[in-house]
Amino acid sequence: MRKIIAFGFFLLVFGCSKDEVKSPSSALLVFPLQDSECITGADINETTRLITFQWEASDNTQSYKLTVENLLTSTPQIVSTNQTSAQVQVAKGTPYSWSVVSENAKSSATAKSETWNFYNAGTVRSYIPFPATITSPISGETVIRDTNNEVKLTWSGADLDSDIVSYEVYFSLNSTPTLMATLPENTTELNVSVVENTVYYWRIKTIDAAGNSSSSGVYSFKVLE
Repeated sequence: MRKIIAFGFFLLVFGCSKDEVKSPSSALLVFPLQDSECITGADINETTRLITFQWEASDNTQSYKLTVENLLTSTPQIVSTNQTSAQVQVAKGTPYSWSVVSENAKSSATAKSETWNFYNAGTVRSYIPFPATITSPISGETVIRDTNNEVKLTWSGADLDSDIVSYEVYFSLNSTPTLMATLPENTTELNVSVVENTVYYWRIKTIDAAGNSSSSGVYSFKVLE
C-alpha cells in the first residue's frame, strides 16, 4: 500500500512539474504612430509607398500576423512573419489602420494588439478624418439601462486637419442603422432610449469642413433584462 501511495505521489508531482503551454501576449505597436501622418518609407511610384511596420516582441510568441487595412476600401493586406517588423506597400494620400496578432504553434490562443490609424502622406492636403473610435458600448457587449431607460453611446474622433465639424449618429434595431442625430464636433456622446432584452445597432459618421467623411463601421449591443 505504501508503495502504491508513493508511486501515486510521484506521478502527481511529475505531472505538475511539466511546463504548461503559455498563451502569447499582445504586441506593443511602434510605427507608424497612432493618428499620425506617415512620411517615412520608400517611394515605389507616384501613387505607392513601401512602409516598414514595427512593433515590440511579445512574450510566448513564435510568429506575428500583421494586418494593414485601407480605410477607404476596407481592403486588408495580411503579412505573416517571425520578425518584429514587416514591409507593406500602401497607397499615398490614404488613411489606414494596422494591428498585429501574436501566435504560438503550441497554443490555440492568440493575442491581438491595439489597432492604430495613420495617414500615408500624399499630395492631397485635405485629409479624410479617421473613423471614430467606439468606446462604449463596445460591440457585442451586454449593458444595463439607467433609471431613464437610456444607454449612453460614447466615441472619440481624430483628424490630421483638426477640422471635424460634426458627427452623425446612426442607431436602430436593424443591422443597417438609420440616422438618429447630427452632433457638433465637440460632442462625442449621446443618450438613447432602449428596451430590455433587445439588441441595438449603431455607427458614427465623422464629417470634416471639406465634406470628407468616414464611418466607424456598425457595432451592436444588447440591453440586459
